[in-house]
Amino acid sequence: MSTTLTSRTSAGRPAKPDTRLDYGRRIERVAAHIATHLDDPLDLEILSEVACFSPYHFHRLYRAMTGETVADTLRRQRLHRAAGELVRGGAEGGTGIAGIARRAGYGSVAAFTRAFVQAYGIPPATYRRRGHLTPFAWPHTRTEDAMQTVTIESQPALHLTGFDHRGPYMGIGAAFDRMLAWAAGRGLIGPGARSAAIYYDDPESVAPEALRSFAGLVTSPDLPADGGARSVTLPAGRYAVLVHKGPYAELGGVYRRLYRDWLPASGHVPADQPCYEEYLNDPRSLPPEEWLTRICVPLA
Repeated sequence: MSTTLTSRTSAGRPAKPDTRLDYGRRIERVAAHIATHLDDPLDLEILSEVACFSPYHFHRLYRAMTGETVADTLRRQRLHRAAGELVRGGAEGGTGIAGIARRAGYGSVAAFTRAFVQAYGIPPATYRRRGHLTPFAWPHTRTEDAMQTVTIESQPALHLTGFDHRGPYMGIGAAFDRMLAWAAGRGLIGPGARSAAIYYDDPESVAPEALRSFAGLVTSPDLPADGGARSVTLPAGRYAVLVHKGPYAELGGVYRRLYRDWLPASGHVPADQPCYEEYLNDPRSLPPEEWLTRICVPLA
């Protein structure tokens, strides 16, 4: 579905034109920090502080603004440094290829060679013999459809009871199945029951096995969380809200457009808390093209 990108607020306030510039400046600070700390491990807390963005949203915003992940930037800049070292080493009889590979973060010359060929088109030994430094081009494609309508809504606090999931987000169904069984045993499933999921990490920046999420049922705050369940309260506040119609597998593209296009142009900054999804109909009784997902991103 292709619709027009729109930006509305509850007060009718127009989006601020200088917000994208401000976002760009924040991301530039991060890129500069990475460039001067190429031999340090990536630290999400430090980088999000450099950007003055919440850790919950930093990776998505960085990737949306640059077209690559933080890990991609580090890898690209290390390879660019390695290219310079190859040229200087060739001219001055300096560091060998094995040492350059290690400094670039590769465990073997073979792995370094594969990455270098992918980036520069020729093996590092050939590049050294040619003795020149060429620019590095990084893919940056934007082929997705236009954004669906996003609205700004003031929402009350949302209390969830459910179970944590660790691993690929597409596997959160197991946590939902556990939550539904828990809720059914307590008579909580019926007309009006609402389910939601909290997603704490960016799936394109965090390893699949390390992704954190939570599958929950909207419940009363005084409901005891027993049987291994736990409670999470999402605070009241203003949220950017988008309703997607279609398979859950399409949601990754929706998030990319939301963080890449809408948020930087909206005049808003995400709050220091995770986004969540609410599922508005039953995927077990409807075809995937009818599934409705309400994406909510908290705003500062």
